[in-house]
Amino acid sequence: MTRSVRPKKALGQHFLTDLTIASCIADTVDACPGLPVLEVGPGMGVLTQFLVAKERELKVVELDDESVGYLRHTFPRLEDSIIADDFLKMHLERTFGGRPFVLTGNYPYNISSQIFFKALDNRDLVPCVTGMIQKEVADRICAAPGTKAYGILSVMLQTWYTAEYLFTVEPHVFNPPPKVRSAVIRLTRNSRQALPCSEGLFRRVVKTTFNQRRKTLRNNLRPLLAELQLAADDIAIDAALLALRPEQLPLEQFIALTCAVEAALHAGR
Repeated sequence: MTRSVRPKKALGQHFLTDLTIASCIADTVDACPGLPVLEVGPGMGVLTQFLVAKERELKVVELDDESVGYLRHTFPRLEDSIIADDFLKMHLERTFGGRPFVLTGNYPYNISSQIFFKALDNRDLVPCVTGMIQKEVADRICAAPGTKAYGILSVMLQTWYTAEYLFTVEPHVFNPPPKVRSAVIRLTRNSRQALPCSEGLFRRVVKTTFNQRRKTLRNNLRPLLAELQLAADDIAIDAALLALRPEQLPLEQFIALTCAVEAALHAGR
C-alpha cells in the first residue's frame, strides 16, 4: 500500500503540510454544531484527521483514485464514508439522506468557485461552508461594495450567506507550494428565505452588469434589456443609480434593480 500520494497538477492538488493550520481549518466547522460534515478533496487526510477527532458524522469525497486508496488504508473507520466521486457531479440531497450538512475542505483551486456556486444552488442543504481557497477568490467572496474585489461572487454568495474572511495561509505550508497565497473563509446561511423578484432574473442582472466593470450599469444592462425588449427608461428606478459602476452597488440595490426590471417586464406584457 502506498505511503504517500503524488500531488496532481491536473486536479489542482496542493497538499497542506502544516498540522496547526489544518487543525484551525477543522475548527471552523464548530460554528455549525450538530450537523454532519462533508469534506471535499481530502487528499492525504491532513484535515480529515482533525475532523474525525470531532466525533461528528463525517464523509469525504475524493476524485483521485490514489488518494482514495490512501484514505481507506489510513482511516479504516471511514471505509463506508469515503465517496470516490467528483463533488461537482454529486446529488447532495443523497449525501446524508436529505439532512443539512457542513461543507469543508482544502478545495482544489481550479474548481473552488464552482464548488461555492454548487453550495449556493443547494443552500437549504448547506447552511455552512468553510475551508481554504485561493486568497484572490476569498477576497472576492468576502468583498464589500466599492472595492475592486467586489463582483459576481460577492453579490451572489452574500445574498444568501454571511461571509467571513478568517485568516491567510502562505504558500510554503503546501506540497507543492502554490504560486499564490491562500485563505480560510466561512459562509453561514443568513435569514433570507426568498427574493422579492425572480432569482433567475436576479442572477442574469448581476452577471450582466459585471460584464464590463468600468462601464455604468446603464451601459452594461443594454444587452439584457434589449433581449427583454425593454429600454433603460422603462425601468422605474433612480437614474443616478444607473450611472454607477457595478462595484459601487450594494447587494440590496441589486435586488431593487432586479425588481424594477421585472416590474417593467410585466408592465410591457
